[in-house]
Amino acid sequence: MNTIRVILPAHLRTLARIDGEVKLEIEGPATPHAVLNALEIRYPMLRGTIRDQVTRQRRPFIRFFGCGQDLSHEPPDTPLPEAITTGEEPFLIVGAMAGG
Repeated sequence: MNTIRVILPAHLRTLARIDGEVKLEIEGPATPHAVLNALEIRYPMLRGTIRDQVTRQRRPFIRFFGCGQDLSHEPPDTPLPEAITTGEEPFLIVGAMAGG
C-alpha cells in the first residue's frame, strides 16, 4: 500500500473543506487514475471537478505535476514516479490558466 500526498488548488480545498495537503492510501499500482479514484471516494464533492464523471477524462484546465514534471498528458494508468509513491514528493493537481 502506498501513501500518496496530494496538493489541491485552493478552490478545490475550499469545496472539500480541506486544510493543507491530503494523504491517500492507494492499494495496487499508484497511478493518476488510482489517486483520483481514492480522492473522489474520500471527498465525493470533488467528483466532476477534476475529471469528467462519465468519460473520466481530465478537465481541460486541470494539470497534474510531480517531481518537477507535467504528468497531465500521460495515460491515466501510467505508474507515478517513485518519489511520489514513497511520499517524498507530492502529486500536485493544479488549475491551469488560459490567455497570454
